[in-house]
Amino acid sequence: MIKVPLTVTGAEKLRAELEELKSVVRPRIIASIATARAHGDLKENAEYHAAKEQQSFAEGRISEIEGKLSNAQIIDVTKVDANGKVVFGATVEIEDVESGKLVTYQIVGEDEANIKEGRISVGSPIARALIGKEVEDVVIVKAPGGNVEYEILEIKYI
Repeated sequence: MIKVPLTVTGAEKLRAELEELKSVVRPRIIASIATARAHGDLKENAEYHAAKEQQSFAEGRISEIEGKLSNAQIIDVTKVDANGKVVFGATVEIEDVESGKLVTYQIVGEDEANIKEGRISVGSPIARALIGKEVEDVVIVKAPGGNVEYEILEIKYI
């Protein structure tokens, strides 16, 4: 199996979601199914079918999270000796050379990526261009609108 990189924070969020699904959501769905069964005929019971569908989604998500966690390679960037280079989990402040716009990104695993929160996937074009570079390096990112140059201003391992 291929190991999937995860940050410590990402792994904690997945574990918390798993715990929520198992200890809160699953029992609530089981109670809904029991209540719907008590109403009689299951063939035409919309409550029962809705509860069974919720159960299917919840069990699917539980299996998905357990699979991700079992195949995860949890990387604690605070303990990685990166020698000032951009690595998985690093937080990087970059400047668009042309516009002067500053942006800060943390490079994370596919499942943790959320551009609104400044977390980009390790497989994204920007992250691939940044990996292995150092402060003051200029990287060229191939974007749909053409190449964009960024200068690395700061790298943090938090």
